[in-house]
Amino acid sequence: MILWYNPLMTAGKEEKMLFKKGIVLLFLCALSVLFASCGPSNTAEHQTAAYTVTDIEGTAVDFPAPPKRIVTLSMSTDEVMLGLVEPERIAAVNTLLDDPVSSNVTGLVKEIPQRIGNPAVEEIMALHPDLVVVPDWGDLTMVASLREAGLKVIVCKGATNLAEIRETIQLLAAAAGVPERGEKLLSMMDGKLAEIQEKVAKIPQGERKRVVLISLMGGYGGLGSSFDEACRYAGVINGRAELGIRDFQVMTKEQLVQIDPDILFLPTYNDHGKYDVDQFRREYLGDPSLQTMKAIRNKAFAEPFEGYIYNCSQDFVFGVQEIAYRVYGDAFKQGEDEHLSAVP
Repeated sequence: MILWYNPLMTAGKEEKMLFKKGIVLLFLCALSVLFASCGPSNTAEHQTAAYTVTDIEGTAVDFPAPPKRIVTLSMSTDEVMLGLVEPERIAAVNTLLDDPVSSNVTGLVKEIPQRIGNPAVEEIMALHPDLVVVPDWGDLTMVASLREAGLKVIVCKGATNLAEIRETIQLLAAAAGVPERGEKLLSMMDGKLAEIQEKVAKIPQGERKRVVLISLMGGYGGLGSSFDEACRYAGVINGRAELGIRDFQVMTKEQLVQIDPDILFLPTYNDHGKYDVDQFRREYLGDPSLQTMKAIRNKAFAEPFEGYIYNCSQDFVFGVQEIAYRVYGDAFKQGEDEHLSAVP
Protein backbone atom coordinates (compact mmCIF):
# COMPACT_ATOMS: atom_id res chain seq x y z
CA MET A 1 0.00 0.00 0.00
CA ILE A 2 1.34 3.46 -0.96
CA LEU A 3 0.61 5.88 1.87
CA TRP A 4 2.45 8.92 0.41
CA TYR A 5 2.96 9.75 -3.24
CA ASN A 6 6.22 11.41 -4.34
CA PRO A 7 5.97 12.82 -7.90
CA LEU A 8 9.72 12.42 -8.33
CA MET A 9 9.28 8.64 -8.23
CA THR A 10 7.72 8.57 -11.73
CA ALA A 11 9.15 11.76 -13.29
CA GLY A 12 11.95 11.92 -15.81
CA LYS A 13 15.32 13.56 -15.22
CA GLU A 14 14.33 16.96 -16.71
CA GLU A 15 11.04 16.97 -14.83
CA LYS A 16 12.85 16.24 -11.60
CA MET A 17 15.18 19.21 -12.15
CA LEU A 18 12.24 21.58 -12.84
CA PHE A 19 10.42 20.32 -9.78
CA LYS A 20 13.44 20.92 -7.55
CA LYS A 21 13.93 24.44 -8.94
CA GLY A 22 10.29 25.20 -8.17
CA ILE A 23 10.72 24.05 -4.60
CA VAL A 24 13.80 26.28 -4.19
CA LEU A 25 11.97 29.30 -5.59
CA LEU A 26 9.03 28.74 -3.26
CA PHE A 27 11.43 28.49 -0.32
CA LEU A 28 13.20 31.74 -1.26
CA CYS A 29 9.88 33.55 -1.65
CA ALA A 30 8.81 32.37 1.79
CA LEU A 31 12.08 33.64 3.29
CA SER A 32 11.70 37.05 1.65
CA VAL A 33 8.21 37.44 3.13
CA LEU A 34 9.46 36.37 6.53
CA PHE A 35 12.38 38.83 6.56
CA ALA A 36 10.20 41.65 5.30
CA SER A 37 7.75 41.13 8.14
CA CYS A 38 10.51 40.93 10.76
CA GLY A 39 12.48 43.95 9.56
CA PRO A 40 12.25 47.45 11.12
CA SER A 41 9.23 49.51 10.14
CA ASN A 42 8.81 53.26 10.04
CA THR A 43 5.20 54.12 10.78
CA ALA A 44 5.57 57.61 9.37
CA GLU A 45 6.70 56.15 6.04
CA HIS A 46 4.25 53.28 5.83
CA GLN A 47 1.12 54.75 7.44
CA THR A 48 -0.94 56.21 4.62
CA ALA A 49 -4.42 56.11 6.12
CA ALA A 50 -5.87 59.32 7.49
CA TYR A 51 -6.33 59.62 11.26
CA THR A 52 -7.81 62.00 13.83
CA VAL A 53 -6.27 63.21 17.10
CA THR A 54 -8.12 65.04 19.89
CA ASP A 55 -6.05 67.53 21.90
CA ILE A 56 -6.43 68.47 25.58
CA GLU A 57 -9.01 71.15 24.75
CA GLY A 58 -11.23 68.57 23.05
CA THR A 59 -10.48 69.78 19.53
CA ALA A 60 -10.37 66.97 16.95
CA VAL A 61 -7.67 67.47 14.33
CA ASP A 62 -7.70 65.44 11.10
CA PHE A 63 -4.45 64.33 9.48
CA PRO A 64 -4.49 62.94 5.92
CA ALA A 65 -0.99 61.53 6.57
CA PRO A 66 1.74 61.85 9.22
CA PRO A 67 3.19 65.39 9.30
CA LYS A 68 6.63 66.05 7.83
CA ARG A 69 7.23 69.66 8.97
CA ILE A 70 6.57 69.79 12.70
CA VAL A 71 6.92 72.87 14.90
CA THR A 72 6.47 72.83 18.68
CA LEU A 73 6.55 75.95 20.84
CA SER A 74 8.62 74.90 23.86
CA MET A 75 11.92 73.24 24.70
CA SER A 76 10.21 70.31 26.39
CA THR A 77 7.86 69.55 23.51
CA ASP A 78 10.79 69.87 21.10
CA GLU A 79 12.64 67.24 23.13
CA VAL A 80 9.60 64.96 23.24
CA MET A 81 9.24 65.19 19.47
CA LEU A 82 12.97 64.51 19.00
CA GLY A 83 12.36 61.22 20.79
CA LEU A 84 9.48 60.32 18.47
CA VAL A 85 10.41 61.34 14.92
CA GLU A 86 13.47 61.78 12.74
CA PRO A 87 15.09 65.27 12.87
CA GLU A 88 14.23 65.87 9.21
CA ARG A 89 10.53 65.86 10.15
CA ILE A 90 11.04 68.84 12.49
CA ALA A 91 10.97 72.26 10.79
CA ALA A 92 12.50 74.28 13.66
CA VAL A 93 13.45 74.02 17.34
CA ASN A 94 13.78 76.43 20.25
CA THR A 95 17.02 78.45 20.29
CA LEU A 96 17.77 77.32 23.86
CA LEU A 97 18.34 73.76 22.63
CA ASP A 98 21.69 75.01 21.30
CA ASP A 99 22.77 76.21 24.76
CA PRO A 100 25.07 73.63 26.43
CA VAL A 101 24.10 74.96 29.88
CA SER A 102 20.38 74.42 29.29
CA SER A 103 20.19 71.57 26.79
CA ASN A 104 21.14 67.90 26.66
CA VAL A 105 20.44 67.62 22.91
CA THR A 106 22.83 70.21 21.44
CA GLY A 107 24.38 67.59 19.16
CA LEU A 108 21.09 66.18 17.93
CA VAL A 109 19.57 69.55 16.96
CA LYS A 110 22.49 70.37 14.68
CA GLU A 111 20.60 68.35 12.08
CA ILE A 112 17.75 70.91 12.19
CA PRO A 113 18.64 74.24 10.52
CA GLN A 114 15.83 76.57 11.70
CA ARG A 115 15.53 78.19 15.18
CA ILE A 116 12.65 79.97 16.93
CA GLY A 117 12.22 81.73 20.27
CA ASN A 118 8.75 83.06 21.02
CA PRO A 119 7.50 83.23 17.44
CA ALA A 120 4.61 85.33 16.19
CA VAL A 121 1.92 83.76 14.02
CA GLU A 122 3.58 85.09 10.86
CA GLU A 123 6.93 83.56 11.81
CA ILE A 124 5.31 80.18 12.38
CA MET A 125 3.44 80.33 9.09
CA ALA A 126 6.67 81.16 7.25
CA LEU A 127 8.01 77.74 8.30
CA HIS A 128 5.14 76.05 6.39
CA PRO A 129 4.46 73.50 9.16
CA ASP A 130 1.92 70.71 8.77
CA LEU A 131 1.68 70.36 12.58
CA VAL A 132 2.07 73.01 15.30
CA VAL A 133 2.16 71.91 18.96
CA VAL A 134 1.23 74.60 21.51
CA PRO A 135 1.66 73.97 25.28
CA ASP A 136 -1.26 75.27 27.32
CA TRP A 137 0.92 77.62 29.38
CA GLY A 138 1.86 79.50 26.21
CA ASP A 139 0.03 82.12 24.18
CA LEU A 140 -3.19 80.29 23.32
CA THR A 141 -4.61 83.33 21.56
CA MET A 142 -2.54 82.38 18.51
CA VAL A 143 -4.20 78.96 18.22
CA ALA A 144 -7.33 80.32 16.51
CA SER A 145 -5.23 82.45 14.14
CA LEU A 146 -3.08 79.49 13.15
CA ARG A 147 -6.13 77.30 12.54
CA GLU A 148 -7.84 80.04 10.52
CA ALA A 149 -4.71 80.11 8.35
CA GLY A 150 -5.23 76.42 7.64
CA LEU A 151 -2.58 75.00 9.96
CA LYS A 152 -3.14 71.88 12.06
CA VAL A 153 -2.67 72.78 15.73
CA ILE A 154 -2.54 70.47 18.73
CA VAL A 155 -2.75 72.00 22.22
CA CYS A 156 -0.94 69.90 24.84
CA LYS A 157 -0.18 70.14 28.53
CA GLY A 158 2.74 72.32 29.55
CA ALA A 159 3.93 69.38 31.63
CA THR A 160 4.97 70.04 35.24
CA ASN A 161 5.07 66.47 36.57
CA LEU A 162 5.70 62.92 35.43
CA ALA A 163 2.03 62.08 34.80
CA GLU A 164 1.67 65.10 32.50
CA ILE A 165 4.92 64.24 30.72
CA ARG A 166 3.57 60.78 29.97
CA GLU A 167 0.26 62.23 28.76
CA THR A 168 2.10 64.66 26.48
CA ILE A 169 4.26 61.93 24.99
CA GLN A 170 1.19 59.88 24.08
CA LEU A 171 -0.60 62.89 22.55
CA LEU A 172 2.39 64.05 20.50
CA ALA A 173 3.10 60.51 19.33
CA ALA A 174 -0.49 60.20 18.13
CA ALA A 175 -0.32 63.58 16.37
CA ALA A 176 2.93 62.62 14.64
CA GLY A 177 1.38 59.36 13.44
CA VAL A 178 3.72 57.18 15.53
CA PRO A 179 1.66 56.01 18.53
CA GLU A 180 3.73 52.84 18.94
CA ARG A 181 6.87 54.94 19.38
CA GLY A 182 5.10 56.83 22.15
CA GLU A 183 4.45 53.57 23.99
CA LYS A 184 8.05 52.51 23.45
CA LEU A 185 9.29 55.82 24.88
CA LEU A 186 7.14 55.39 27.99
CA SER A 187 8.54 51.89 28.43
CA MET A 188 12.09 53.25 28.14
CA MET A 189 11.32 55.83 30.83
CA ASP A 190 9.94 53.16 33.14
CA GLY A 191 13.05 51.04 32.62
CA LYS A 192 15.41 53.92 33.42
CA LEU A 193 13.48 54.91 36.54
CA ALA A 194 13.51 51.30 37.74
CA GLU A 195 17.29 51.16 37.21
CA ILE A 196 17.80 54.34 39.26
CA GLN A 197 15.46 53.28 42.05
CA GLU A 198 17.21 49.94 42.38
CA LYS A 199 20.37 51.86 43.30
CA VAL A 200 18.52 54.36 45.49
CA ALA A 201 16.97 51.51 47.50
CA LYS A 202 20.46 50.60 48.74
CA ILE A 203 20.88 53.99 50.45
CA PRO A 204 19.83 53.70 54.14
CA GLN A 205 17.06 56.06 55.22
CA GLY A 206 19.37 57.55 57.85
CA GLU A 207 21.80 58.61 55.11
CA ARG A 208 19.27 60.38 52.89
CA LYS A 209 20.21 64.04 52.34
CA ARG A 210 18.17 67.24 52.41
CA VAL A 211 18.66 69.72 49.54
CA VAL A 212 17.37 73.12 48.50
CA LEU A 213 17.44 74.33 44.92
CA ILE A 214 18.38 78.01 44.56
CA SER A 215 16.78 78.82 41.23
CA LEU A 216 16.88 81.86 38.97
CA MET A 217 13.18 81.16 38.39
CA GLY A 218 12.08 82.72 41.68
CA GLY A 219 10.07 80.23 43.67
CA TYR A 220 10.63 77.20 41.45
CA GLY A 221 11.37 73.89 43.15
CA GLY A 222 8.70 73.64 45.81
CA LEU A 223 5.91 71.18 46.50
CA GLY A 224 4.27 70.08 43.25
CA SER A 225 7.19 70.91 40.95
CA SER A 226 8.88 68.44 38.64
CA PHE A 227 12.04 69.02 40.70
CA ASP A 228 10.22 67.89 43.84
CA GLU A 229 9.00 64.73 42.10
CA ALA A 230 12.50 64.03 40.77
CA CYS A 231 13.89 64.38 44.31
CA ARG A 232 11.51 61.70 45.58
CA TYR A 233 12.62 59.27 42.87
CA ALA A 234 16.26 60.12 43.65
CA GLY A 235 15.90 59.36 47.36
CA VAL A 236 16.55 63.00 48.28
CA ILE A 237 14.56 65.20 50.69
CA ASN A 238 13.45 68.43 49.01
CA GLY A 239 13.68 70.97 51.83
CA ARG A 240 11.19 73.42 50.31
CA ALA A 241 8.51 70.77 49.92
CA GLU A 242 9.19 69.32 53.38
CA LEU A 243 8.45 72.75 54.88
CA GLY A 244 5.24 72.98 52.85
CA ILE A 245 6.45 75.65 50.41
CA ARG A 246 4.55 75.17 47.17
CA ASP A 247 5.98 75.52 43.69
CA PHE A 248 6.56 79.19 42.76
CA GLN A 249 5.82 80.26 46.33
CA VAL A 250 8.69 82.51 47.43
CA MET A 251 11.01 80.98 50.02
CA THR A 252 12.31 83.55 52.52
CA LYS A 253 15.86 83.40 53.83
CA GLU A 254 14.41 82.77 57.31
CA GLN A 255 12.71 79.67 55.91
CA LEU A 256 15.98 78.60 54.28
CA VAL A 257 17.70 78.76 57.69
CA GLN A 258 14.82 76.75 59.17
CA ILE A 259 15.21 74.06 56.49
CA ASP A 260 18.99 73.95 57.11
CA PRO A 261 19.79 71.80 54.05
CA ASP A 262 22.75 69.43 53.83
CA ILE A 263 23.42 70.60 50.26
CA LEU A 264 22.58 73.70 48.24
CA PHE A 265 21.98 73.34 44.51
CA LEU A 266 23.27 76.49 42.81
CA PRO A 267 22.33 77.94 39.40
CA THR A 268 24.81 78.12 36.52
CA TYR A 269 22.84 79.75 33.67
CA ASN A 270 24.33 83.12 32.67
CA ASP A 271 22.51 83.83 29.38
CA HIS A 272 25.74 83.53 27.38
CA GLY A 273 27.58 85.91 29.69
CA LYS A 274 24.82 88.54 29.76
CA TYR A 275 23.72 87.72 33.32
CA ASP A 276 25.92 87.84 36.43
CA VAL A 277 24.98 84.52 37.98
CA ASP A 278 27.92 84.77 40.42
CA GLN A 279 26.43 87.92 41.92
CA PHE A 280 23.11 86.11 42.35
CA ARG A 281 24.88 83.26 44.15
CA ARG A 282 26.76 85.68 46.43
CA GLU A 283 23.41 87.04 47.64
CA TYR A 284 23.01 83.69 49.37
CA LEU A 285 26.49 82.42 50.02
CA GLY A 286 27.74 85.77 51.35
CA ASP A 287 24.68 86.65 53.43
CA PRO A 288 25.70 86.83 57.15
CA SER A 289 22.26 85.59 58.22
CA LEU A 290 22.80 82.28 56.40
CA GLN A 291 26.26 81.40 57.69
CA THR A 292 24.93 79.06 60.40
CA MET A 293 23.47 76.67 57.80
CA LYS A 294 25.13 73.26 57.46
CA ALA A 295 25.49 73.59 53.70
CA ILE A 296 27.36 76.90 53.97
CA ARG A 297 29.47 75.86 56.98
CA ASN A 298 30.51 72.67 55.14
CA LYS A 299 30.72 74.35 51.72
CA ALA A 300 28.36 71.65 50.49
CA PHE A 301 27.38 73.19 47.16
CA ALA A 302 26.51 71.42 43.92
CA GLU A 303 25.89 72.64 40.38
CA PRO A 304 23.51 70.12 38.80
CA PHE A 305 23.28 70.15 35.02
CA GLU A 306 20.30 72.39 34.24
CA GLY A 307 19.57 70.56 31.00
CA TYR A 308 18.34 67.71 33.21
CA ILE A 309 16.92 69.15 36.43
CA TYR A 310 14.50 71.50 34.65
CA ASN A 311 13.61 68.93 32.00
CA CYS A 312 9.94 68.12 31.48
CA SER A 313 10.27 65.69 28.59
CA GLN A 314 11.08 61.96 28.62
CA ASP A 315 14.54 63.07 29.78
CA PHE A 316 13.06 63.89 33.18
CA VAL A 317 14.53 60.51 34.15
CA PHE A 318 18.03 61.90 33.71
CA GLY A 319 17.04 64.77 36.01
CA VAL A 320 16.32 62.15 38.65
CA GLN A 321 19.72 60.56 38.08
CA GLU A 322 21.46 63.97 38.08
CA ILE A 323 20.04 64.83 41.50
CA ALA A 324 21.10 61.44 42.87
CA TYR A 325 24.58 61.87 41.37
CA ARG A 326 25.12 65.31 42.90
CA VAL A 327 23.99 64.09 46.31
CA TYR A 328 25.18 60.46 46.49
CA GLY A 329 28.10 60.31 44.09
CA ASP A 330 29.56 58.31 41.24
CA ALA A 331 27.16 55.36 41.40
CA PHE A 332 24.77 57.67 39.53
CA LYS A 333 27.25 59.43 37.25
CA GLN A 334 26.16 60.15 33.68
CA GLY A 335 27.09 62.31 30.70
CA GLU A 336 25.39 65.58 29.73
CA ASP A 337 24.01 64.37 26.40
CA GLU A 338 21.76 61.51 27.49
CA HIS A 339 18.47 61.42 25.60
CA LEU A 340 15.73 58.81 25.35
CA SER A 341 14.52 58.16 21.81
CA ALA A 342 12.20 55.62 20.25
CA VAL A 343 13.42 56.53 16.75
CA PRO A 344 15.14 53.50 15.16
